[in-house]
Amino acid sequence: MEVRTTRFGVVEIAEDRVITIPKGLLGFSKFTRYCLLEPGEDACFFWLQSLDEPSLAFVVTDPSLFVPEYAVPIRPDQMAELGLERLEDAQTFSIVNKVDGMLTGNLQGPVVINTITRTGEQLVLADRRWSTRHPLLRVDQMAPRAVPA
Repeated sequence: MEVRTTRFGVVEIAEDRVITIPKGLLGFSKFTRYCLLEPGEDACFFWLQSLDEPSLAFVVTDPSLFVPEYAVPIRPDQMAELGLERLEDAQTFSIVNKVDGMLTGNLQGPVVINTITRTGEQLVLADRRWSTRHPLLRVDQMAPRAVPA
């Protein structure tokens, strides 16, 4: 299937790469279909690209790469809603922002994807250890090509 993006032009993805987020992301509830674009094989940052709005894309990462102690507690009702039979079938992403030379991750609002059904939800955690702008990495510690725009 062809995906129109404002950053990468038209990108071809397989139909089985579509991720459905029925409730949408916080602040973007009407956009429910996404795909994950990988800029390279060894990338640790990805684009969560809307299939319905070419200009809507979020830089995301696996937060455990930067915060090893980070874990998302998924309640039984959330597992049922996501169609998760096992926690091992869940992949967690954090939306990344660049703030004053620092890449931050929204660890309070992780996006959890069921890797089997490719459905997801953005959760809101009550754990105050995590913030919406949790420092992940200073931009000057990254190679120039690896810095998200």
